[in-house]
Amino acid sequence: MPFEGNVATLNLEQALSPDAPEDRPLPQSERRELFERLRRAEQIKAENRILVGPDVLTQLPTRRGCRRLPPDSLPKGCSDPDNTRPGMKNDAGSASRDRDANVIRWLLEEDQPVVRYAALVDLLGRKEADTEVKSTRSKITRVGWAYDQLRTQGPKGFWEPREPTNLKEWVDFLYYPKYLSTNWRALVLADFGLDASDPRIKRVADLLFEFKLRLSSPFNFFYEEACVVGNTARMLTRFGYSDDFRVRKLYDWLLEDQRQDGGWNCSPGTPGTLDVWEPLAAFASLPRSKRSPRVEAAISRGAEFYLRRRLFNEGPRYAPWFRLHYPNHYYYDILVGLDVLTQLGFAGDRRLRPALKILVDKRQPDGTWRIDRVHPDVSGPKAAQYRRGVTQLRIEKPGKPSKWITLKALRVLKRVEDGSQT
Repeated sequence: MPFEGNVATLNLEQALSPDAPEDRPLPQSERRELFERLRRAEQIKAENRILVGPDVLTQLPTRRGCRRLPPDSLPKGCSDPDNTRPGMKNDAGSASRDRDANVIRWLLEEDQPVVRYAALVDLLGRKEADTEVKSTRSKITRVGWAYDQLRTQGPKGFWEPREPTNLKEWVDFLYYPKYLSTNWRALVLADFGLDASDPRIKRVADLLFEFKLRLSSPFNFFYEEACVVGNTARMLTRFGYSDDFRVRKLYDWLLEDQRQDGGWNCSPGTPGTLDVWEPLAAFASLPRSKRSPRVEAAISRGAEFYLRRRLFNEGPRYAPWFRLHYPNHYYYDILVGLDVLTQLGFAGDRRLRPALKILVDKRQPDGTWRIDRVHPDVSGPKAAQYRRGVTQLRIEKPGKPSKWITLKALRVLKRVEDGSQT
């Protein structure tokens, strides 16, 4: 019987209760001993919390197979730590676990606290009150990628060289030029978990409200293309403004703009397209307690739109969708789709499997994933138009092992594993 838990959170009471199912018989004395040893094992560091491919090792310790435990915590009957799955070659299983342990250790390095924090919470199941989690979170704005963005921010909160002095500059302010202006950096900082409790983020939010969400202005984001509206709603929600009436108005527009087929499109009067993922991502950023029945219905229709297409079946094969990128700005790829759909609770849907296979196949022999390209990564007749006047915002080097992509991929796979057990 599958164990209803995962690497990060062991349901010990369920597993070791006196009325546990008979297919895992252990004498009461051994149960007590196993209970205490597993409690100790829960505290082990990341090298013993192993993610394997699309699965998380979740077999309950029994005489037939054993969860991976530290050597001094192996219960009786579990003398072979590589005997995790019947039929698995010990050397292959051991090599795979060693590889995955190395990846987790790599993500937990202290050079990028934003990755370390997310790995602790999302992959290892640590609580926000955990001392190590709190310490790591406190360093996000002082070390690494978030610091790199914030240190070039101007004293008034924007990254542009000056405030607008004419109408054109006023319209373009915060958004152009792409992708080094305030809007694009703010999206990244929102992804990194920063919020308006930091005064620098509050200044960014105030600027967006003043220049892009002023109700009296004819130039605002309220009725912009769905990608712009969705990005702005997601960003401000993550910054802590989901209850602001201007942010709620953004969500209202996303509900109105959903197409009959369940998708969204930036062109009026056209059916939905996988390329416009930002509305679903915005809904995913809303806590469940703040999702109205209309939002839940829109999520269901939108998710079905993606699942029917297996996240990538839309017309001729579009190569950039099968490459991995960050920052994404408003561009789509399969990892974007998988991340959004699994956040929204569809991790157990079988129609994700083709996209999941693509993701797993892109994993490198060392267990990491790479950033394939930095946007704009576009092809087709309009490619030159999308590249014109654009400066890339680079967080990591393309073609190299990526901590951010690896984190996102493992987070997706963990949600899928968790979803398959519910």
